[in-house]
Amino acid sequence: MTEPTKTLCPYCGVGCGLDVLPPALPGKATNRDKQGNPIWQVRGDRNHPSSQGKVCVKGATVSEALDKDRLKYPMMRDSLNEPFQQVSWDEAFDRIVQQIQTVRVTQGPSGICMYGSGQFQTEDYYIAQKLLKGCLGTNNFDANSRLCMSSAVSGYIQSFGTDGPPCCYDDLEETDCAFLIGTNTAECHPIIFNRLRVYHKKNKSVKMIVVDPRCTQTAEAADLHLAIKPGTDIDLLNGIAHLLMRWGFFDSLFIDDCTKDFPEYAEVIRHYKPELVARKCGIRLDDLEKAARWWGESNRVLSLWSMGMNQSSEGTAKVRTLINLHLMTGNIGKPGAGPFSLTGQPNAMGGREAGGLAHILPGYRVVKNPQHRAEVEEFWGLEPGSISPNPGLTAWDMITGLEQNQVGLLWIAATNPAVSMPDLERTKAAYRKSPFTVYQDAYYPTETAAFAHVVLPAAQWGEKTGTMTNSERMVTLCPAFRSPLGEAKADWEIFAEVGRRLGFAEQFNFADSAAVRREFVQLTRNRPCDMTGITNETLSEFGPIQWPCSDSSKDEGVYNKRLYTNLRFNTPDGRAKFGAYHSKGLAEPPDPDYPFVLTTGRLYGQWHTQTRTGRIEKTVKMHPQPFIEIHPRDAAKLDINEGEIIEVRSRRGMGRFPAKITKGITPETVFVPMHWGSLWAELAEVNSLTHPESCPDSLQPELKACAVQLIPVKEIHQTDFESKNLINQKLFAIRE
Repeated sequence: MTEPTKTLCPYCGVGCGLDVLPPALPGKATNRDKQGNPIWQVRGDRNHPSSQGKVCVKGATVSEALDKDRLKYPMMRDSLNEPFQQVSWDEAFDRIVQQIQTVRVTQGPSGICMYGSGQFQTEDYYIAQKLLKGCLGTNNFDANSRLCMSSAVSGYIQSFGTDGPPCCYDDLEETDCAFLIGTNTAECHPIIFNRLRVYHKKNKSVKMIVVDPRCTQTAEAADLHLAIKPGTDIDLLNGIAHLLMRWGFFDSLFIDDCTKDFPEYAEVIRHYKPELVARKCGIRLDDLEKAARWWGESNRVLSLWSMGMNQSSEGTAKVRTLINLHLMTGNIGKPGAGPFSLTGQPNAMGGREAGGLAHILPGYRVVKNPQHRAEVEEFWGLEPGSISPNPGLTAWDMITGLEQNQVGLLWIAATNPAVSMPDLERTKAAYRKSPFTVYQDAYYPTETAAFAHVVLPAAQWGEKTGTMTNSERMVTLCPAFRSPLGEAKADWEIFAEVGRRLGFAEQFNFADSAAVRREFVQLTRNRPCDMTGITNETLSEFGPIQWPCSDSSKDEGVYNKRLYTNLRFNTPDGRAKFGAYHSKGLAEPPDPDYPFVLTTGRLYGQWHTQTRTGRIEKTVKMHPQPFIEIHPRDAAKLDINEGEIIEVRSRRGMGRFPAKITKGITPETVFVPMHWGSLWAELAEVNSLTHPESCPDSLQPELKACAVQLIPVKEIHQTDFESKNLINQKLFAIRE
């Protein structure tokens, strides 16, 4: 009997364990797709502590895209108007190294930028930090986590002293009250939602509250759905706090002993009287009171949130205002309680651990801290002062940097920003101005490849060995179970080779990814995310391990699933901090010219920009085309019928979508999924409409809301739209 390879699903931050078996087992025929490619067999790993054998449709079908439309060899061109030509790796490396050296001389290190991804394994992230922030002296590394989780990072740091979700998935089955806000967990994190839902159904006393302008599958399972107007999250949370204070539902001992700055917070929430809050949020007063009472009467409250909170110009303020409710009621550091950020990407947590944003360094360090910089410089064998004290360019800063001719080299890896970035037409115009763009991915074509001068074939899931960390801080080893396709290389190997060719052979002398991890975890020693006990060897022996786990605790068999169980936090005085924020609302509120709020999100069967799921027949059939959700009242005003095309316009761009009329969305709010780029559909890039206004602390753009106008396009019906829709047509035309 062939033993399965145990690995991790490469989609969302749940981090489900998978068993992978070869396409042909002894005595059985080879399983193949319609193109004749062998399909590896995938099932849930029953022994994985996070997912317990469960898997969603994306994880179950992931292997079906392994051989489709792969980038197999490096290609180059001198200008975007020319076709790509296949080249050797030596030619590609020489070109990249030459351009890096030129930019270092002509513009300095600040002219070099890299934009990475939560699809990276931790080893990829780490080597990229060592190359850019250490050896090249620029902090211009950012990742798509900036669009995803940076507000959660900022909120945790400001409230608790450091990043790191304090909860674990077992809390889903130990809570008295689950408070879900800004998350469609049922579709975006389905396996952990299933755990919560089963527990909720079995325990009638357990309450589930869902806050969302849409009546999603998540909201349908709730005891209470608060369909607030977009941009009123802080009003709601402060209104709940007002009632908790009024009714005496606060833990004065915990507040006095374990927190600071409560008086400033108490002064703010005094202004959020329930009648005013209910009116502003567009909800019933008795529902607001019910939510507050359920929170106050519960001994263990677990809050869950994701993009609906983070992707906001008030992202950090929203996160901290939610954390305030936990601090106010002592709901942290115990089973079934705490503020739990659900990460979007499979290794967004690993990226945070390895320093994978423009303002941080490995081991939960920050670039502004002189001691942190000195520790990393010494460890990397670099001269003092090698690491810049200034935070680097964020994802959007790179766009403005290109506009202002401040970027001489842009390196994009494992992500597709020509679909996912805000204000997409402006983004594309900036990419066209780039003097030199390297694009590194497993698939070709993608929308971003059109803006590259060099494309590099990257090994993907199943073709390289490394580690990933999920939302509950669980680290899983992901071994390669097949050889890379064509000439593809692991991302970290590509970065390391460029480092060696730049003259840093000593810094990049790694035999394999296990050696990379052994080095990386030393930078976590005695840090809040201590992982010195989590190497490839220990993961192979014991299976997935949650941090913190030092080498000494590993030997002693001591693990702690939750952070802050001693009620001491990672601040100088050990106290958590309340954050006092008034609501400011949307960065771009509706007005008479643009009277609707557009919000965006994911669908169950698709993943981000469809680079992988768009090549899988089953997931494409689940969601064959984009759409726009609109309330019946709004549809009647505009004389729109089901399936008719609506042209959506913002101050930045436009798109066309067939109407899906539903009572499951708040009036004057519309919803469009974010998956479709120009490769998959015509005029369906929702981020052509969104704006780049961002949270001042996390610098995360407000991708969740912008003001739009709706114009019925009567001469085009859904059937015509479908015939013009390019879904799969371009894809299948280029199939080998």
